[in-house]
Amino acid sequence: MRELKGKIALVTGASRGLGRGVATVLAEKGATVVVNFRSGAEAAAETVAAIEKAGGTAVAMQADVSESGEVGKLFDRIAETFGRLDILVNNAGTSRAQDIFEMSEADWDFILKTNLKSVFLCSKRAMEMMREQNFGRIISMTSMVAYRGAVFGHCHYAATKGAILSFTRTIARTGAPYHITANAIAPGIIETELLFQTHGEEGVAKLAATVPLGLGKPRDVGLAAAFLAGEGGGYITGACIDVNGGMYFH
Repeated sequence: MRELKGKIALVTGASRGLGRGVATVLAEKGATVVVNFRSGAEAAAETVAAIEKAGGTAVAMQADVSESGEVGKLFDRIAETFGRLDILVNNAGTSRAQDIFEMSEADWDFILKTNLKSVFLCSKRAMEMMREQNFGRIISMTSMVAYRGAVFGHCHYAATKGAILSFTRTIARTGAPYHITANAIAPGIIETELLFQTHGEEGVAKLAATVPLGLGKPRDVGLAAAFLAGEGGGYITGACIDVNGGMYFH
């Protein structure tokens, strides 16, 4: 069922991993997807090609969404190209395999800017557009660590994910009078390139052993995003969907 037909969606950090999974599913459901990327032009092109091969519509747009000037240009281009934006998925983010003893102030600032400031900048521009059209869906990626903290260091990452959850619940109240919903998705252990980069094979194996359903796939997260973006998410706002395979510690 292509229930998102006619909708314009922006997925940040969509060149690979979770973002690619989300973009692919939204396109499968009928949305025209803007595949945002910071530096992975080739990977973004692969995402677009995969979507088009499956019969969907997508376009790649480069922007560092942690920089206000680049966010402005990105949203201006979306407005000029499509005239509207219906769905924003704040997915861009990263981490570094560090505990508090190892991380510098520069490490802390980089993760907060990449993961959290990007959500603010994109949500602000999206809400301005969505207020004018009296409709919108904002979906932001948080994490299970927002509830319980990270297991092996990564306190900068955990801090951003907790903040994203509170930010989402707050803008949900602001957006409600304009029929803008704002929700979060908290993935558990999802099989992505970033997971293996930050935890290594052995670390991933340890994490997977704690999950009743094993490692999740990016598509699992994409299907949750499509639900929130579609008719089923119409009366859901300020909520967080846990896509974690039964991994609960809170």
